[in-house]
Amino acid sequence: MRKKKTVTLQDLSRHSGLSVHTVSKALRGLPGMSEETRNQVHKVAQEIGYRTKDQERVHAVERIPLHPQKPARFKMVVSDKYETFDLVHLILSGLQEKLSEYGHSIETVTIPYRLEPDTLLQWSKTHQFEYCDGVFVTPMIGQAQEAHLLQYSIPRILINFPGPAAKVDSVVWDVGTAIHQSVRHLLSKGHRRIMYIGNIDIHRGFILRWQSFLSAMKEGGIHVNPNEHMTGGLGGQETWSAQLVEKLRQFQPSAILSAINHELVWIYHACSMLGKRIPDDVSLISLAHAENAFVPELSRPTLMIRESGIRAAERMLWRMANPHLPYEHTLLQGGYYEGTTVKSI
Repeated sequence: MRKKKTVTLQDLSRHSGLSVHTVSKALRGLPGMSEETRNQVHKVAQEIGYRTKDQERVHAVERIPLHPQKPARFKMVVSDKYETFDLVHLILSGLQEKLSEYGHSIETVTIPYRLEPDTLLQWSKTHQFEYCDGVFVTPMIGQAQEAHLLQYSIPRILINFPGPAAKVDSVVWDVGTAIHQSVRHLLSKGHRRIMYIGNIDIHRGFILRWQSFLSAMKEGGIHVNPNEHMTGGLGGQETWSAQLVEKLRQFQPSAILSAINHELVWIYHACSMLGKRIPDDVSLISLAHAENAFVPELSRPTLMIRESGIRAAERMLWRMANPHLPYEHTLLQGGYYEGTTVKSI
């Protein structure tokens, strides 16, 4: 990547195929162009190393070097649970995009979800955590594993919701707001009998989803009976599917809110077992990580997962430059994609 002093607006104009006036407006966030054009300008600016004066000022204020004297080596710790594969891919993509701007590198390290406490230290030594410049801790790695990693004195960024008084900076996509967006959309379409599907224990993000559902339903004047919802883990697929069919038969919801991405195919299967079609008979919203190939027009809140990776990388560089400042926690709020799986009643 070229040094900033050699890159001008004229260079950016030439690389993007747009006028200097247009790229200047795009960088300043001014109206008068499509989001596609604006994103194109920002992408090219990043690729050739152009930064606005405001961006340089921010780096100077926060004491983050634009051109580090030596590349840093980071590690990203991920779970071996198969459900996290697409999640990890999006986070890593965001981390790599931002860190590569500064010449830094990142290595992915898998930690077993089932790991005995006395083997944690040996696992850490094997992966030489004491020699890396910082660590990113992703969701669903296990409580003991997370607690162990947060003890390290090296800079740490938790890409998850922090626990009480957690001594770590954190960045995560705002699932609480996503649940509220989903419930409000269903209520606006006339739905009152909304079934929640998703595990409500173990992980902080799962617990927050359920708490947000209760809050959003209360806001809409609807009492929630937990027995009418699927709040247990997936467990055995056949058993879980049979339980869902029975819940759907008893509760007769007009809409389903699936709070966990990987249960989507089983929801469709259960509905088909009862002869119900989505969205003609039952509307559906799911907190999918991204566009789903199985249901490309799925109605869903937009989860800022990749963007959380980008922001986490920025927070890491900030923490390295400001080790004495208080910890900060960042929530990234996305929009809502209406799709075609919700029908008015």
